[in-house]
Amino acid sequence: IKLLIEPINLRDIPGFFLSTTRHAERILDRVGHDNLYIQYDLYHAQVTQGDLVPTYERLRDRIAHIQVADTPGRNEPGTGEINWSFVLPAIERLGYDGYIGCEYRPRTTTTAGLGWLTPFLQGGADGT
Repeated sequence: IKLLIEPINLRDIPGFFLSTTRHAERILDRVGHDNLYIQYDLYHAQVTQGDLVPTYERLRDRIAHIQVADTPGRNEPGTGEINWSFVLPAIERLGYDGYIGCEYRPRTTTTAGLGWLTPFLQGGADGT
């Protein structure tokens, strides 16, 4: 069994105990169990600290699940400031082969909100 902890940005939930990946990393170090991992929510990480790919690279052995949403509105990828055509292929190249959870608020319908996936499904993470 894997137990995951998720840093949540303080803009969305003021006062939340765990708000950065560095804090999550310190918790993992202190607890010291090999079944404790980070749930890496790219939305929260971008709001809090940015550096999505370098952070993933540093913590990749400690990340068991990734979630996506764009900033600033927590909508589907491609509607905000994150460069998904860079971030997702980089994470794939760094060896991530797990599930990616879509935890966002579609701007219109759920079906329309999945349109961002099309180029990635047609040829790989970089859309080629």
